[in-house]
Amino acid sequence: MCLATYGTVAGCRLYQPAERAAPPTLPGQTTDVFTTARPTFAAALNDFLGRLPEGEQPIEFPHNIHVGNNIACSTCHEGVETGPVAGLPSVRTCMICHEAIATDRPRIQQITAMRDKGLDLNWVRVYGYVREAHVKFNHAPHIRAKVECATCHGNIGAQTIAQRNVDLNMGFCVTCHRENKAPTDCLTCHF
Repeated sequence: MCLATYGTVAGCRLYQPAERAAPPTLPGQTTDVFTTARPTFAAALNDFLGRLPEGEQPIEFPHNIHVGNNIACSTCHEGVETGPVAGLPSVRTCMICHEAIATDRPRIQQITAMRDKGLDLNWVRVYGYVREAHVKFNHAPHIRAKVECATCHGNIGAQTIAQRNVDLNMGFCVTCHRENKAPTDCLTCHF
């Protein structure tokens, strides 16, 4: 037990907190942390400006081939017609068709190997809203209103890897709602 007296400058030296090791740095991170919440100044700035990072996808998905074969977006993005989230295809979804189609292609062989190992595709969302926007987007009413996927996502059908083609900011959404006589009440999107 350590007893310190009021008059001593040295205080109690029997209990010293252990030195804490610095956490490992992330790619692009320096030891000069600009903010406690973000690893780099650029990450903090992007977050402040609402810029979402462009992630690396697990495989190059050829949207152009699938759309060119008249495969509807809802075939792979299950739930887009019935719920709020479009959903990202799993290995299981891919294998519904690719159990028998294009099995000799390297990409399909890679997906088949993932299935055999019990792995899934870890897609990185291309579209989304920063948490601070408090936006809860629901695909289902847009599909019921016959809004084409390309209206908000651009010409994904011409791409191999999905890229953010449209800046889905409040002005874009409100303009579209006004043009199509859809509700513009705040609670339509912010709930």
